[in-house]
Amino acid sequence: MTKQWFVLRVQSNREEEVRDNLGRAVELQQKEDEIPSVLVPTQAVTEVRSGKRHQVERKLYPGYVMIEVETDEQGHIPQVLWYLIRGTSGVGDFIGGEQPWPLREEEVNRLLGQAEEKKEEAPVLEIAFKEGDMVEIKEGPFHDMKGPVEEVNPTSGRVKLVINVFNRPTSVELDYWQVGPA
Repeated sequence: MTKQWFVLRVQSNREEEVRDNLGRAVELQQKEDEIPSVLVPTQAVTEVRSGKRHQVERKLYPGYVMIEVETDEQGHIPQVLWYLIRGTSGVGDFIGGEQPWPLREEEVNRLLGQAEEKKEEAPVLEIAFKEGDMVEIKEGPFHDMKGPVEEVNPTSGRVKLVINVFNRPTSVELDYWQVGPA
């Protein structure tokens, strides 16, 4: 018997609820050895709402949950575990249907590695602009001026753009929340 990772389709926006339901069902049936892990892969990102930074957990794969299951010699999920998983509220089906295929080892390592990295790394800023986008400055001395984005630095959360000051192109660096789409 070996343990392999599978992916479940679940109802969107209910991933955590399904994970908790599966955890309780496994515990009630005392199958913790056969189903040791149920995960919702997430990533910490920083968003700006109302001019303030907020750190939030964003799902990497909305509508999907990863589950580690003990399989038989042929790599199939035993019927008892199959019905326990599929009978849990909110679970759709396995990726692969009646003959689900397990994730490859490198996929599991990458996904689990991302989960471990997010605990160690600083949150990733998600900046909605890219080079060449036209933006408008919302705050500061250059309020209401427009210009193209020259550079985006997600680590520092800064955006460099070019604006016209006294009919001369001038490079200005601002926090990303100080600019918006033009």
